[in-house]
Amino acid sequence: MRAVFHYWKNTDLYLLLLAILCSCGSLALVYSTTFSSGSLTRFKVQLGAILLGIACFIIVSIVDLEGMARYWKWFYALNVILQLTLYTPFGYSEGGNHSWLRFGSIGIQPAEIGKVIFICTFAAHLASVFDRLNHWRTLIPLGLHLGIMVGIIMVSSDDAGMALAYIAIAVIMLFAAGLSLKWFAGGLVLIVAAIPFIWRMMNSYQVSRILVLFDPSIDRDTYYQTLQSKIALGAGQLTGRGFLHGDQVQYGILPTSSTDFVFSSAGEEFGFVGCALILTLLCLLILRLFYVSYTGATTFSTLVASGIAGMFLFQTFINVFMCLGMFPVIGLTLPLFSYGGSSVVTMYTALGLAAGVRMREKPSWLQR
Repeated sequence: MRAVFHYWKNTDLYLLLLAILCSCGSLALVYSTTFSSGSLTRFKVQLGAILLGIACFIIVSIVDLEGMARYWKWFYALNVILQLTLYTPFGYSEGGNHSWLRFGSIGIQPAEIGKVIFICTFAAHLASVFDRLNHWRTLIPLGLHLGIMVGIIMVSSDDAGMALAYIAIAVIMLFAAGLSLKWFAGGLVLIVAAIPFIWRMMNSYQVSRILVLFDPSIDRDTYYQTLQSKIALGAGQLTGRGFLHGDQVQYGILPTSSTDFVFSSAGEEFGFVGCALILTLLCLLILRLFYVSYTGATTFSTLVASGIAGMFLFQTFINVFMCLGMFPVIGLTLPLFSYGGSSVVTMYTALGLAAGVRMREKPSWLQR
């Protein structure tokens, strides 16, 4: 009993409370978006994933990551193997991407789980070269660390959205580690120079998803998702049409209303007020994560928290802009709100890692 009291006294209850509040909103939205089907399967799966996620939060928060950091190369190899499991008979396609493993009725997305492993391995790698970070000989192995993972994800599942998430996480962690701005500027120049080559390598449907943002007539079928998302958001106005009363949601007009476009579903039924509440909760969560990063006891723990904050920030930003029609539809979920067992458990596990950092923070008089 004393151990339980000690845990609740020292863990970051703010992170857990904010996550649970987000999950309550998620359950309401998942119930609403599947209400017309008469099936509670997705609601039950989401509830089960949340409960499993909370358990993972507690377990991971008490794990000594500092002791595991020295074995980061082994965990990196494990992550590579995990992504390659998509080539086994258990791999299957859904939503246009071959990014899932199917075990009977259970579906697992390896790249989602891999994000947490990548954050830890990249943080450990960065911490091991922290004193010589701005030397080009140091940046080459770090680039390979990221590039191999991104390459495997693109080849195995062709999931550009997930690959971008890994890149964004790495960039934010490099910034937190103190990488000179000149290297970021150089990287930006290289990306701009590579755009023509990247454009030629992209699939036709990926090109269409970008072009329709500027001219919907190019491919109206591709633009359909974005169009219905904008209609749903606009229909909600200030306070929304009411729970279970959104036409786009209840009549199945809005595609993937419980996953990619759950923010649009919230906009139609709960209006601007509901969307503002969702963004407020996620912003508070992200700010708390950056605060945890600031108070980290070691370079490794600081970078882990930074990577987790970066993951939440990037996915929130991209998903909302996707729903608003300001970014191509790339299939990134809204953290803790979108339906998806792999996503929910991953997010709770990541928050558990951050809570562990918080439990072992620096004394106030030693903080930067």
